[in-house]
Amino acid sequence: MKDDKGLYYHPYPQNKRVRMYVRKFGDDIEFRLWNQDVPALWAEHGWVPYEAIQQATRMYTGKSMDPQRMYDVDVASALIKEAE
Repeated sequence: MKDDKGLYYHPYPQNKRVRMYVRKFGDDIEFRLWNQDVPALWAEHGWVPYEAIQQATRMYTGKSMDPQRMYDVDVASALIKEAE
């Protein structure tokens, strides 16, 4: 999907109020979270390269979310490829 902020998918399909935006930056894929209930999130957090997400995921020990599902590089790649 695409809007004025760019390409996005819903990391939690049941919650349309949260979007994960994706873009290609050089050879990297970057992610940026938007949450309708927390508008400041967009301004406070910029684009995050997938490599940084992978590093953080290895350290993640929580159970409240699945980082691999939230930051889905396969979905991001497909969206970017489809848009090209």
